[in-house]
Amino acid sequence: MAGGFDDLRVYHLSEDIADTTWDLVLGWNNLAKDTVGKQIIRSADSIGANIAEGYGRGTYNDNKRFVRISRGSLYESRHWLHRAFRRKLLTQDQIDHLKPLIDNLGSQLNAYLKSIGPQSSQ
Repeated sequence: MAGGFDDLRVYHLSEDIADTTWDLVLGWNNLAKDTVGKQIIRSADSIGANIAEGYGRGTYNDNKRFVRISRGSLYESRHWLHRAFRRKLLTQDQIDHLKPLIDNLGSQLNAYLKSIGPQSSQ
C-alpha cells in the first residue's frame, strides 16, 4: 500500500509505539496482560488507527478531529504505561526507551494537526 496515510511520518511513529508496546506486553503474566496490557495495546493501536481514519474522511475538519482523538489515545497510552511502571510491569530502562518515542509522537501529532488544511501560497 503506497500513498495516503501510509506515507505520513507521524503514522510510522505511531506504529513504532504500538509495536514496541505489543512486544513489551507479550512477556507479562496473564493477569497483567488481561488488565493493563489490553488497555495499553488498545490505546497505542488507536493512535495510528485514528490517523488513518481521519485521513480517509476526506475533509479537513474530520481529519483534524481524528488527529485530536489520536492525540487523546497517545495520552491514554501514557497513562497506562505509567500504571504499568508503578505496578512493576515495566522497568526504568523500558520507560527510558519509550519516553522519547512518546514525546516525539506528541510533537509530531501537533505539527501534523497544524498542517491540515488548505495550503496558502505566499
